[in-house]
Amino acid sequence: MTIREAVIEDIPALQVIRHAVKENVLSDPSVVTDADCIAYLTQRGKGWVSLSGDMITGFAIADLEDHNIWALFVHPGHEHKGIGKLLHDTMMDWYFSQTNITAWLSTDAHTRAEQFYRKAGWKETGKYGKTEIKFEMDAATWLGKQV
Repeated sequence: MTIREAVIEDIPALQVIRHAVKENVLSDPSVVTDADCIAYLTQRGKGWVSLSGDMITGFAIADLEDHNIWALFVHPGHEHKGIGKLLHDTMMDWYFSQTNITAWLSTDAHTRAEQFYRKAGWKETGKYGKTEIKFEMDAATWLGKQV
């Protein structure tokens, strides 16, 4: 497995993965546009993809403007291989090399994603929307985990 920075040409594969996931499914797939992906990859933050051979198996995107984790998804056919953790850790290392501002994300309650973020050290800070939990990660906690 290889991790590399995401580029605009990866967006069709990112959209396939985003629409294939079984948890945190978009109620309206048209909400996340290719233009949104371009902005997050080139202006707002940075993204990474995981590769198995030439196939993109997962992706993660951090947003430095709103200080949130905009995306972290692994294709269902490639789950349970450590891809999510590797993408997450790569993204968070980069995020906190750019800023010390606390990052946040949200995910649906009662999901594997919720458990993943708890295990990674994210702290629940409340609710987000109708069904999601809001989590935060501060620089001291993240950088302390790296020692």
